[in-house]
Amino acid sequence: MAVNSTVVLTLILLALMFGAGVTSSVWGFTIGREALQGTTQPDVRPSNNAGSGKPGKTASKDQVSILKEKDILTTVKARVEGRDPEKTTDQANTKTDKASSKPAAAKKPAAQNASAKFPLNSRDGGITLEVSAASQRNNSMLLDVSMKNEGSQAVRFLYSFLNVTDDRGRALSATAEDLPSELPPNGQVFYGTVSIPTALLENAKEVSLTLTDYPGQKLQLQISGIPVAK
Repeated sequence: MAVNSTVVLTLILLALMFGAGVTSSVWGFTIGREALQGTTQPDVRPSNNAGSGKPGKTASKDQVSILKEKDILTTVKARVEGRDPEKTTDQANTKTDKASSKPAAAKKPAAQNASAKFPLNSRDGGITLEVSAASQRNNSMLLDVSMKNEGSQAVRFLYSFLNVTDDRGRALSATAEDLPSELPPNGQVFYGTVSIPTALLENAKEVSLTLTDYPGQKLQLQISGIPVAK
C-alpha cells in the first residue's frame, strides 16, 4: 500500500511541534525554578503560636519594622543640627510618655471662674457702687455690695428703684439689705447685700444692676456682667 506524502509531511510537522512544546515547557520550568531559589513562603499557620505566650522561634531575623513618621522627622532634624539622632528620639519619646501620663486638668467650676471677675464697680458723681462677690444661699443668690460717697453733698437712695435684669433682658425682683438710705459725703464705705430668688435665674448666666438717686435721679450707677453663682 502506497503511503501518501501529504500524510507523512503532516505527521512530521506534528512531531516537531510537540517536541518544541515539550522543550519550551522544560526550559521555562528550569528557569523559573532557578529564579525562585531562596524564596520561601512565610509560615502563617495559626497553630504555631496558639495557646503559647512565647514568641515563635521561626521568626525571620530580617523582618522589616515600620518606623513612625514622627521618629523619622526627629532623626532627620537631629542629623541636620549635628546631634545624636538616637538620643533625640529617646528624649522625644520620654517627653511624650510624660505628657500622656499626666492626668487631664480638671475644669474649674463656673462659679470659681466667674469669681475672677470681681470686684465690679460703677462710679458717678462721686458715688461708687461695687459688687465684690456672688454666692448662693438657700433659694437666693446673694450679691455682696458696698457704697461710698466721695462727693461734697449727701445723696439719698430709694432701693425700690434698684433695677435688676438678666442677660436675656428679663426684669428680676431683688431686695437690698443693710444699705443706707442716705450716703454722707465722708467717703465712708457701707456694706450690704442684694438678694435675688434663684427661681428667677433659670438659664441666666449674668445679671446687671442699675441704681439712681432719689428724688433727683441724676446719678446712673450701673454694673453689668455679674456672673450668676452656681
